[in-house]
Amino acid sequence: MDRQMEYVLRTVEERGVRFVRLWFTDVLGQLKSFAISPAELEGAFEDGMQFDGSAIDGFSRIQESDVLARPDAGTFEILPWDAKGETSARMFCDLTTLGGQPFAGDPRQVLRRNLDQARERGYSFFVAPEVEFFYFEGNDPTKPLVPLDQGSYFDLTTADVSSDLRRRTIHHLEALGIPVEYSFHEDSPSQHEIDLRHTDALTMADNVMTLRLVVRETALNQGVHATFMPKPMTGVQGSGMHTHLSLFEGDGNAFHDPNEPYLLSKIGQAFVAGLLRHAGEITAVTNQLVNSYKRLIVGTEAPSYVTWARNHRAALVRVPETRVGKEDAVRIEYRAPDPACNPYLAYSLLLAAGLKGIDEGYQLPDEASTYFELSAKERAAAGMEELPQSLSEALDAMEGSEFVRSTLGDHIFEWFLRNKRAEWSDYKSQVTPFELSRYLPVW
Repeated sequence: MDRQMEYVLRTVEERGVRFVRLWFTDVLGQLKSFAISPAELEGAFEDGMQFDGSAIDGFSRIQESDVLARPDAGTFEILPWDAKGETSARMFCDLTTLGGQPFAGDPRQVLRRNLDQARERGYSFFVAPEVEFFYFEGNDPTKPLVPLDQGSYFDLTTADVSSDLRRRTIHHLEALGIPVEYSFHEDSPSQHEIDLRHTDALTMADNVMTLRLVVRETALNQGVHATFMPKPMTGVQGSGMHTHLSLFEGDGNAFHDPNEPYLLSKIGQAFVAGLLRHAGEITAVTNQLVNSYKRLIVGTEAPSYVTWARNHRAALVRVPETRVGKEDAVRIEYRAPDPACNPYLAYSLLLAAGLKGIDEGYQLPDEASTYFELSAKERAAAGMEELPQSLSEALDAMEGSEFVRSTLGDHIFEWFLRNKRAEWSDYKSQVTPFELSRYLPVW
């Protein structure tokens, strides 16, 4: 047993932990959990904990239902809230078959596999997301939405409920070992943002899953509903999860070259080109809800065209300018994802798209610095490619992509398409308030 496992066992005993919650994620990015007692912990490390995977969407078929949850001791943390006075801890798990092979339906294993492939080529992949979300009064999301505040971008409020909730949330995140770089009020009423400090992509995917739980748990304890739904209100900006990407080769930033335009190396240029080339194919994963496409519209700060720029906030990919003295900190920002995505799958595809650009020598197109002022007709004439305009369009692009299939694996690729096609079919059959108010009085 390695030192990390020994540390966990010792800490559980010294801190009087009553339950250890084993966390894992389904294909859609929903956090799942079961609890074990400390007496079972050593056995869980050695042999894993067997459970019926057929009960979880996307995990397994009936005839191959049993899988093993193997706790990752490096993710052990004491939960910063007590349930009825009892101390609990959590660990993320990797899921394997009973024979010990990585389970094809486990998103965490998909990301681990893609990171291992990058590592074999000498690359390390780091990410830093900007996670946006809304607070609403009450904890019943079926009632009309009432924002907690009417603040806007960077507004400073002194003693309102929203500021207190954000402060409590950050304390909980830091208690869980998740460093926060910034937090502030976003553009829309009762919309907030928490930016996490960059780390390796697997740790960050775990951190995003933890953040979503912490935000909602902290809000619920104060009688407030927090949501990561991309566009809960009409007429305001939606919630995104702009993600900053860094690629290192050894100890050096593979995206930096002082002799190239914008300080972006040839590797970095090809990486951006890969993101642009495959953007349409991966959008169903980075933006997986019907509601996601209410955010990706022209006239907002969210991207709607496949473009890159340095300074324009509506570009799909940005290459932010670096500070004086920090010129080697060149990074790439991908702005399409929203906070309802599965971070394990999204980060897998962003990495794989960038590496494919490097492998195949994709050429970076011209910077689209002025297209935002063009009309739709002029953009079309200029050959500007749109991002998918609906979940259905995104699924069509994904379904024909051998690149996405190979990155995710057949199991997750096929299950995701089936599930999301069914979601789109359900959506199409609904009569919405918009239709009733617009057509019923006239027709």
